[in-house]
Amino acid sequence: MPVEEVFIALGSNIGDSATIVDEAITALDNIIQCRLRKRSSLYRSAAISDIPQDDYINAVVKVETGLEPLALLLELHAIEHAYYRNRAEERRWAPRTLDLDIILFGNRCIDDSHLTLPHPRFTQRRFVLEPMFEIDGDRFIPGYGSLRYLIDNAPAVEMEKLD
Repeated sequence: MPVEEVFIALGSNIGDSATIVDEAITALDNIIQCRLRKRSSLYRSAAISDIPQDDYINAVVKVETGLEPLALLLELHAIEHAYYRNRAEERRWAPRTLDLDIILFGNRCIDDSHLTLPHPRFTQRRFVLEPMFEIDGDRFIPGYGSLRYLIDNAPAVEMEKLD
């Protein structure tokens, strides 16, 4: 079974978000056929929503997996569910205990009702791009460019790297 390199973004802004993100990273490493390769620092960023809410704690991990994209997505949803994530459409931009998004899955391009890869808004999310750059700075993404280029052209957002 071929192994794919996958980038997953994590975010939380309800509860002890730093602990939740750290625990979720451990849970990702415990998924069968998944191995954590690198993790970024934690970052604090302002929410991008019209709904007033607390700042997010974000991180990005690089994992290797033998799972297919949809199977991995289901595993991510199970981890979110363990943290009481509400995925109702009307809560799309609301605060959340845990958000796990597949950003890149190897070089795969998918666009169906369950999953779009690469993530459709990752180029607009500096809170994803900066942590990705931290763990894989020389990454060139076909059709998009280098991470440095994407960061330089992403909308500004209030964020800080946490120690």
